[in-house]
Amino acid sequence: MRHRKAGKHLGRDSSHRRAMFRNMVTSLFKYEQIETTDAKAKQLRSIAERMITLAKRGDLHARRQALAYMTDKKVTHRLFEELRERFMDRQGGYVRIIKKGNRQGDNAPISIVQLISAEEGKKKRKKKAKAETKAQMKPKEEASAAEEAKEETTAQAAAEAPAQEASPEEPDRAESEAKEEV
Repeated sequence: MRHRKAGKHLGRDSSHRRAMFRNMVTSLFKYEQIETTDAKAKQLRSIAERMITLAKRGDLHARRQALAYMTDKKVTHRLFEELRERFMDRQGGYVRIIKKGNRQGDNAPISIVQLISAEEGKKKRKKKAKAETKAQMKPKEEASAAEEAKEETTAQAAAEAPAQEASPEEPDRAESEAKEEV
């Protein structure tokens, strides 16, 4: 039974595992994309998302917690300044894992771990924004629909008037209507 044995050990002792993930998280935020095995990628995702959540919080204590885990101070600064703005509107799902195939030497399954780009978040927000504007426009649409109907009837009447003027059967009537309009 595996009671109280949460997490993957990945064939390493605890200090090696911690050092490996510290380096991987730092590299992920430095290059925004790394290539690793599937098992490591799945464990890395939770750590990276925790670091982004710290960056979104943005206070001094969160910055010190991130600095205690990550190995490069410049990368941590970049996380708290640049990457924070990218993920401020997202509620999770900052990291994507794409399966690549198997490694040549040992046939281990390989994945690419990426940070989600800013454009992908904006596309989703635009869809939400359009849905919200449609919901807000419904009361306004009823009033504007009535105005459009009035405009269409006046446009139809205006279109019929020149057609009547051009008809050779009733030239007197077209002239009398033109005089009334003036």
